[in-house]
Amino acid sequence: MWAPPKSPHGLVQEALWPDEWKILISCLTLNQATRKQVDKMAWQFFDKWPNPTSLLMSTHNEALDLLRPLGLNNHRPKAMRRFTEEHAGQDWQEPIELHGIGKYINDAWKIFCRGNWRVVEPQDHALNKYHSYLQEFHEEN
Repeated sequence: MWAPPKSPHGLVQEALWPDEWKILISCLTLNQATRKQVDKMAWQFFDKWPNPTSLLMSTHNEALDLLRPLGLNNHRPKAMRRFTEEHAGQDWQEPIELHGIGKYINDAWKIFCRGNWRVVEPQDHALNKYHSYLQEFHEEN
């Protein structure tokens, strides 16, 4: 089983491994938000909603209240709920098939959840740093 090595970069996805849903949700929270903003609320979010079912049982306003500091006020909770519904209820091969998922999140999933980092060419600066770290790590080991 793939276990992504811990890097000196401390990406939020590293801390959430092996929980695929949490990794993908954390990437959604990073959409048009800074890591600093996300760090302030991510653990509070996952304490309140530790799994897809718990998020789906919440109200829109509960999620909105917690996610408001990240911006995209009404859009973000709706996108996270729709993504979670599709993640839990559909057959999919890669998350890019699901609502709200773009290249960055799909690349993060390939790297952290599947270990397919060799086939990924990230365009995100943080993923690039981790990807470079993986290349160096595997050359040394």
